[in-house]
Amino acid sequence: MKTTFRSLLSFFTIAVVTAAAAFLFSSTHAATAATPTADSAEQQAVLAPINQMFDGMAKRDAAAIKKPLLAGGSMVLMRDGKPTQLTFEDFATRVGKPGGAAIQERIHDPLVRIDNDLAVVWAPFEFLVDGKVDHCGTDLFNVVRADGQWVIASVADTGRKDCAHK
Repeated sequence: MKTTFRSLLSFFTIAVVTAAAAFLFSSTHAATAATPTADSAEQQAVLAPINQMFDGMAKRDAAAIKKPLLAGGSMVLMRDGKPTQLTFEDFATRVGKPGGAAIQERIHDPLVRIDNDLAVVWAPFEFLVDGKVDHCGTDLFNVVRADGQWVIASVADTGRKDCAHK
């Protein structure tokens, strides 16, 4: 009888553990399925102000750079382990000056997370000068929805010269 009881108890324990694992797996799968994919319309809407800022940078147009930025926002640029802080106004003025070199910033494989009117974008980037990679790193954007439009509230990035694509 003890052997039968232990066998039943073992079977019951295995059944409960299996059911719990199946429940957790299905819950995780459901939560993942509910999370928008990188190509979802909402994620594309979050990425739009970032692309607008990059377009303004490529044109060296301070007004176009500032358009998708939240007034009063700031940037922290990490260079050689040291942070440099800039207001969005200072950044737009600096990058918006006419220059001889063509510049372009490109992100790839962005990780976008959205919660209601707040989003974060984490993405590797390359910064090109005259078509050649000058530096690379990771961009971090905090994006908020204000008056129905996504705008960049803050930016942080790393910048390094040891880029693989150089």
